Amino acid sequence: MKSTNKIIFWITTIILILWEGVMPLSTVIFAPDQVTVGTAALGYPTYFAYALIACKVLGVIAISYPRTPAKIMEWAYAGLSFNLIFAAISHGCVDKNIAYIAMPLVFLVILFFSYKNNRVIQNYAK
Repeated sequence: MKSTNKIIFWITTIILILWEGVMPLSTVIFAPDQVTVGTAALGYPTYFAYALIACKVLGVIAISYPRTPAKIMEWAYAGLSFNLIFAAISHGCVDKNIAYIAMPLVFLVILFFSYKNNRVIQNYAK
């Protein structure tokens, strides 16, 4: 069971690394003119997009690095959860597009499975 939990943890975490870490960071590097497109459409200021990207990248680093202290990892999962919840709320209030509302919620479920399986792995390690 421990190996199954590790596999599920790493699959879900890699999806999160790609979606919440690599994609935003690659936008900053390769298409800097596109960084604020999503947040500007929701009415957020320009600087918010850069702060959000920094927090996302730091969050996925924290959840994917095995030696991250437990408290930091908990905060990273919480921060990424808040990000996804508020993204769904923002889209629900501003553009009311069901696909835009559902996408962060789908990734919230993926984040939940990463968190749940990480907790199981950590409990086995004790």
